[in-house]
Amino acid sequence: MGLFASILEDFQTVKKNDPAFKSNLELFFNYPGVWALFYYRIANFLYKIKIPYLPRMMSGLGLFLTSIDIHPAATIGRRVFIDHGIGVVIGETAVVEDDVLIYQQVTLGGVSLDKDTKRHPTIKSGTVIGAGAKILGNITIGEKARIGANSVVVRDVPDNSTAVGIPARVIEKGFDKNPLSHNKIPDIDKEVFGYILKRIAVLENAIISKDTSNINSKDNELEDLYQAFLKSMKN
Repeated sequence: MGLFASILEDFQTVKKNDPAFKSNLELFFNYPGVWALFYYRIANFLYKIKIPYLPRMMSGLGLFLTSIDIHPAATIGRRVFIDHGIGVVIGETAVVEDDVLIYQQVTLGGVSLDKDTKRHPTIKSGTVIGAGAKILGNITIGEKARIGANSVVVRDVPDNSTAVGIPARVIEKGFDKNPLSHNKIPDIDKEVFGYILKRIAVLENAIISKDTSNINSKDNELEDLYQAFLKSMKN
């Protein structure tokens, strides 16, 4: 796909993916993400034909106008949507495939200073990256994965999985077909604390009532729930 066709598709992607979109006029004032991609596409084109200095100048202009930092050497596929976008950083060797949705304050960053290696992540098609997430290093986020808001991901995430937490942990399960269903991302810490509180409640009730006959059955029920929770975790 040519440069201008890619830019046009970026603008059309906003209309298809944002339910808040009302008119073309909003594209000029309310969508820094699409303008960041506009400057990136031009800078990337200039970078590929080996024009010196100008690609970085173009990306710097895009950063100044949109507060989104995309290195001109990064690889970004088709129909990528950067929603809201303020504070997004995409590093030099990052690869973002088609149909990826990125929210504000996301960082696709590196953990190495070696110039001759791939330092940034690869994001496979259909992934959704929640606001504030940091994906660091030469790792791969699988197809249609979901990265929870404010998660810090430093290890590979399999296809059709959800990663949440700091550092992010992977849930071995599919995800709702609606890419905006962040309310269905599990809260791992909440599940663990809930389990602990229920177990304490069983012991307290036994002590107060001086009836220990139900402890084993209640404890076994909780243990089954806990083991099922552990099996859902990949890492």
